[in-house]
Amino acid sequence: TKKCKASVNSNMIDGRMANPHAAFHERQAIAGRATPFLGGGAMTVTIYHNPRCSKSRTTLALLQSRGIEPAIRLYLDEPPSAARLDEILKLLDLEPRALMRRQEPPYKEAGLDDPALTRKQLIAAMVQHPILIERPIVVVEKRGHKKAALGRPPEAALDIL
Repeated sequence: TKKCKASVNSNMIDGRMANPHAAFHERQAIAGRATPFLGGGAMTVTIYHNPRCSKSRTTLALLQSRGIEPAIRLYLDEPPSAARLDEILKLLDLEPRALMRRQEPPYKEAGLDDPALTRKQLIAAMVQHPILIERPIVVVEKRGHKKAALGRPPEAALDIL
């Protein structure tokens, strides 16, 4: 386990994290809490996050610097469902391959470059191998309307706020 500087004692055992991702999971607990919207009202913000990815960390920090505490989904540990991923793709106005990390080994190993594969098959592959999902993805919901952005560059996430 990793040492943690967090002051949250519930996840600490002898000064060590009981779960190295505990800080991220604790932030998930606020998923239902609305964040003040820059234009008034309230919104819910979710980031599909990989803490090992610099773009993902930068996007999260950028949101937090604006006073937004998003629900953090560690998608490598808990991939989105096929239905949720399909919804995100529609919000992004992208086809599955445009959101796939094609340099990852599972892409070639599973033959995902085959043009005969359907949207449903590609989404299923992304759920089965979440490392294939480009990150970070930020989803914002306000008054029942949803928007999504790929945080590449990280500032792109600010466009949907």
